Amino acid sequence: MAFDWLYALIGFIIMFSYLVGIGINKPRGMSMKTWCYGYFGVSCVFDVLVVVALIFAPELTWLTSLLLGLSAGAATGLAFHVAHHISEEDEHSHEASEGKKQPSMFGF
Repeated sequence: MAFDWLYALIGFIIMFSYLVGIGINKPRGMSMKTWCYGYFGVSCVFDVLVVVALIFAPELTWLTSLLLGLSAGAATGLAFHVAHHISEEDEHSHEASEGKKQPSMFGF
């Protein structure tokens, strides 16, 4: 049971670090097409891992825990992405009265 938490934490760190590394809101040091392929690739790998975990569920409980962590990391990355868009909408509505601020590491 204790290792389940560890695998979930490792999965979270892997996914969230990957998303921060390639850029959650915009490409970081790569073209838009490469950035999109990065997101597409991680989605395909995730899908394959889920199928493997479902087929071999009794033997690979660690993989199920890792997938839970990967899911949490992806959901957190999505939350930062959506928060960025909310922040952009607020900036556009107040753009005339305020100067543009520089986005932080997470893009908002």
